[in-house]
Amino acid sequence: MSDARLRRVQKEIKDCAKDKTSQISIEMIDESPFHLIGAFPGPPDTPYEGGYYEVDIKIPDAYPFQPVKMKFITKVYHPNISSASGAICLDILKDAWSPVLTLKSTLISLQSLLCDPVPNDPQDAEVAKHYLADRESFNATARHWAQAYAQAPTHKSKAALGGQATDAEMAGLTEDNVASFTDMGFPRPQVIAILKRLNYRGNNVNPASYNSVLEELLK
Repeated sequence: MSDARLRRVQKEIKDCAKDKTSQISIEMIDESPFHLIGAFPGPPDTPYEGGYYEVDIKIPDAYPFQPVKMKFITKVYHPNISSASGAICLDILKDAWSPVLTLKSTLISLQSLLCDPVPNDPQDAEVAKHYLADRESFNATARHWAQAYAQAPTHKSKAALGGQATDAEMAGLTEDNVASFTDMGFPRPQVIAILKRLNYRGNNVNPASYNSVLEELLK
C-alpha cells in the first residue's frame, strides 16, 4: 500500500506541475511527498480575488481510500473555514470523499468553496452569522482579510487614504458602532470582542441588542 500511495502522490504532483491552466500548485515540505503545500489564487468576482491562498496537506496512510487532511495556512474570512485554525468544513474532506478525487481536484473544490459559502453548515459560527446578517459588511471584511493575509491588492480608495483596515473593520464592525461604546469608557478590545460575538451588525443593530451589549460590557 505504501508503494502504491507513493506512486500515486508523486504522479499527482507531476501532473499538477504540468498543468499551467488551473493555477493550482502543489509542493513538498522538507522533501516529504506525504506533507505538502497546495496553493491557488482567490476566485474572480469574490472578496478573495487577488489573494493567494496556501493549504497544508497531509496524506494519510490509506490514501486514496481515506480523505486527505487539509487546512488553510493563509487566514481566510469565510463561514466554512475557521478564522483561528484554518480548519475546513467540506463534505469531500469527510464522508463524501472518493478515491477518484485527486489533490488538484480537491484544491479546486476549496477554491469553489470561496465562491459559494454554505453558512448553514459552518466551521466558523461567528463568521456565518456575519454573512447572514449583513452580506455587504461581510464582503468588506473578507476583502480586508484578503489584503492583510493573502497579498490581495489594496483598493485605490483605501490606498489614497493612506491607511490599513482598522481592528473594527477586520472584525466586520463599523467604527460608529464601536465608538458608541468606547465613548462611554469601555476598552476598545473588549467592545470589539463583544460586538463580534453578539453579531452587532446590520439589522441586529437595534435598541434591544444595544442593551444586550451593555449588559455584557458591565459584567
